[in-house]
Amino acid sequence: MAPRICVAGAGRMGEGITLSYLLAGCDVTLVDIKPRPPAEQAEHSGRVAANLRRELGTLSRLGLLDVSQTEAALRRVRLCRREDAVADLRAARIVFEAVPERLDAKQDTFQWLGQACAPDGVIASTTSTFLVTDLAKLVPHPDRFLNAHWLNPAALIPLVEVSRGPKTSDAAVAELLAALRQAGKVPVQCAPSAGYIVPRIQALAMNEAARMVEEGVASAEDIDTAVRLGFGLRFSVLGLLEFIDWGGGDILYYASRYLSGEIGPRFASPDVIARNMEEGRNGLRDGQGFYDYAGMDVDAYKMERLGQLCKRLEVMGLLPRAGGASAAPGPDA
Repeated sequence: MAPRICVAGAGRMGEGITLSYLLAGCDVTLVDIKPRPPAEQAEHSGRVAANLRRELGTLSRLGLLDVSQTEAALRRVRLCRREDAVADLRAARIVFEAVPERLDAKQDTFQWLGQACAPDGVIASTTSTFLVTDLAKLVPHPDRFLNAHWLNPAALIPLVEVSRGPKTSDAAVAELLAALRQAGKVPVQCAPSAGYIVPRIQALAMNEAARMVEEGVASAEDIDTAVRLGFGLRFSVLGLLEFIDWGGGDILYYASRYLSGEIGPRFASPDVIARNMEEGRNGLRDGQGFYDYAGMDVDAYKMERLGQLCKRLEVMGLLPRAGGASAAPGPDA
């Protein structure tokens, strides 16, 4: 039997992580760490339980589990107050901290977890605001501490961004990565840097989309259609750096020069693009770029990626077919 997972903080993210592990068949203790009067505690616990039932119902309607599995999942979660969670915390190998993004709340929670958890139990903060290097100072035995940034909706999005501190042990990283994979997640590791990976990239993209509306470049509807059908589809198959290699780093370099001259310096390419050009690392056609293609069957690799794109287009009902064009409506249509 898989060890019980503990989640400290019964807000939206805490509920999402709980759902992920319930869906994977694990036992979860969800701890409401905020002290409350008995009546308020009962009301809050009822609300959290209702939220979990509703979200499991949504997953059931999406075909991810049936009614009997929903009821079984609800029986695997233990919702409790912090004073009733000590035994579970002491036994848990992994504890996720998911309290509000306030430093005082984090500090209080880590002081409590430091006393309640096993000395070698891994503590992972789900913060999207604070760096692991800052929070590790608040945790006894920082060698077992790191950040695990989940993306909403946590029960569905597979990616979790993991960031270790300077004192985080390899054993703690390995144990957390294994626990995330147990829930069907795909962890990636990044340095302690503001914005992690996804939030840093998406902030730029979202601000640019809003700026185009502000400038009257296109309507919100057309920008979002362009993102879904042009941007999103391609980048669900090819990563951004992989896409640079497909087109060529030099193409990005000259396109960036044009855009930075026409729109602003925010479009200037980083030094690594020019450096790769100088070293003959433009991507697929050079056999190397951000990735090394030496010894790779490039044609097979391209067909694999194009096949993945076709599957996505087919799901959306947008896969082009021979003879699939329809006559354009006339002016009187």
